[in-house]
Amino acid sequence: MKQLLNQLLSIKKHFIRLILPLLAIALGSSLFATPALAIGVYQMPGLTVSDANWVLDKGDVISRINEGKISSSFEDLAEKTGNEVRFVSVRRLDYGETAESFTKALFEKWFPTKEAQANQTLLVLVTIANNSAIITGDKIKSVLTDSIAESVVDETLGVPLRDGNKYNQAFLDASDRLVAVLSGQPDPGPPEVIDNIQVEGTFTKAEETDQGNATAWVIGLLIAATIIPMATYYIYQVNQPSSDG
Repeated sequence: MKQLLNQLLSIKKHFIRLILPLLAIALGSSLFATPALAIGVYQMPGLTVSDANWVLDKGDVISRINEGKISSSFEDLAEKTGNEVRFVSVRRLDYGETAESFTKALFEKWFPTKEAQANQTLLVLVTIANNSAIITGDKIKSVLTDSIAESVVDETLGVPLRDGNKYNQAFLDASDRLVAVLSGQPDPGPPEVIDNIQVEGTFTKAEETDQGNATAWVIGLLIAATIIPMATYYIYQVNQPSSDG
């Protein structure tokens, strides 16, 4: 009897050793990762008008190749026209901060006077919710109007983000449009939106399905680890000859 109980406990321990790694996989590493820290304007590096840092990708969403392309086009724009554009991405903002308030405060930190702000454009993206904002100086509003700037944020930048978080495409498209407008060329306009038949939420994503299946397996194994030893012990007890006989 004692030997059987020890065997049952050994089986249960074996199940648990098997389940724990699967449970970690099913839940995903995101549960154990440190969440991205919020950022405030006071944590942003300083900048001067002559600073050549055109892209500040603290959200880590732009590839190095595309960051180089964007920086090169902005540098060429500045040399030819004097108009300057800077892109900033951050993961999350301090509590109570919005993309608009952060962009305005950063714009004033980097360019504290009206003269310094006059030929500047600053676009900020907060990646945790894909909220973005843009602010421009007074000198370039005649070419980069408020309506075009708003369209750049809501459509040129927004459409690729809503279509699967295509950050590189979003920033490349936004930079191309801004450079064209600020160079005095006709506004190429926002990207063409093609209606998709599939409605978001109608179909489960593959990764969601995989995670659900893994979780189901883990739950099943946990139940098995408890029930199998109990059932085996019960069967053993039932099959034991009665002492009354």
